[in-house]
Amino acid sequence: MDSNFFVGMLVFVFGLCIGSFLNVVIYRLEQKKSLMGRSFCPNCKKILKWQDLIPILSFLFLKGKCRHCKEKISWQYPLVEISAGVIFLLIFNYQSSIINLIFLFYIASSLIIIFTYDLRYYIIPDKVVIPAIITTLIYHLTDQPLLFNFLGAAAMASGFFFLIFVVSRGQWMGFGDVKLAFLMGLLLGISNVLLALFSAFFFGAVAGLLLMVLRNKSLKSEIPFAPFLIAGTFVALLWGQQIVQWYLNFFQI
Repeated sequence: MDSNFFVGMLVFVFGLCIGSFLNVVIYRLEQKKSLMGRSFCPNCKKILKWQDLIPILSFLFLKGKCRHCKEKISWQYPLVEISAGVIFLLIFNYQSSIINLIFLFYIASSLIIIFTYDLRYYIIPDKVVIPAIITTLIYHLTDQPLLFNFLGAAAMASGFFFLIFVVSRGQWMGFGDVKLAFLMGLLLGISNVLLALFSAFFFGAVAGLLLMVLRNKSLKSEIPFAPFLIAGTFVALLWGQQIVQWYLNFFQI
């Protein structure tokens, strides 16, 4: 077996396991429960055995139902696990430094939590976004010449969303989006954060139109925006340089 394929599979499985843990974080964060203690069914509260906690496989084996009470298991669980596995693998393929890898695995995990949490509960948890901002700032302190580029991007992105927040009095954007935009700028830098924001608004517009057509929702229907911001962040993080270079070559700038 090719060694690169074997290592890639290990990274993917590692991502699946982290995704399983992220599901625990999402549930217990909303319930204000400690992360300590064994996993249990949210419905019947029965403690889950190890064979019920294998990422993806347990969901398939149990046919998406709790072994004890037969309550349906949310599709969130396998989707978060698969997403973490795929994203970790993509990050691994783009990074060679172990420090960068550990940092980006942490940031990706934080973004997956925010994505899912905002999608389910319409709020961006400070307990996730604030530590991610602090960690990213500390990470960039090791490369001080570029620090002002990232700080400028953070100020620009968060300032834009803060303006929307003030003008709309919180009706169009929540203050959590302002903090998330600060993290995006601090993570991506000026050129890539612009790409991330453009991608986010594009994804948001497409999703809004689809919801209007498929579910007959109006434009006033509440749609959390953090998932689109995070989707744009991953696009810029993984393929930003290639997209920007393609754009410059296409227009011969």
